[in-house]
Amino acid sequence: MEDIGDLYGSEGDRLWRAVAAFTRDDEIASDAVAEAFAQCLRRGASIRSPKAWIWKAAFRIAAGALQERTAGLMLPAEAPYEMSTTDLDVLAAVSKLPPRQRASVILRYYADYDMRMIADVLGCGTTTARVHLSRARRTLSKLLDPIDD
Repeated sequence: MEDIGDLYGSEGDRLWRAVAAFTRDDEIASDAVAEAFAQCLRRGASIRSPKAWIWKAAFRIAAGALQERTAGLMLPAEAPYEMSTTDLDVLAAVSKLPPRQRASVILRYYADYDMRMIADVLGCGTTTARVHLSRARRTLSKLLDPIDD
């Protein structure tokens, strides 16, 4: 139990920010992270790698919550003051991606996960995870640097 507390101290904020970027909803992010840590506590020693398990669980819980929603997701009306215009542009572009592509970008470039770990979180094979990331990069390239015709 003490190890989970240490894990929460070292990963909790980072995980919350990643899930919040994925869902674009602070409430869903808070619920998903809290539930992932709670489930990890309940399972105890049966989990071999708590850090990896919690990241995977949090993203899956958040993805389930997003599926239950009927309304589209929007960026908040007022962005946090510490974010630069470039950061807001990137977040806006990432938020336009389909959920699996959005998750692959966040897990790769924010959480620094390798493709095997991304595939595990997404519940797919590594080739499929690579396709999601490749499509996401292509779309982000178009959204962030549009070429005038």
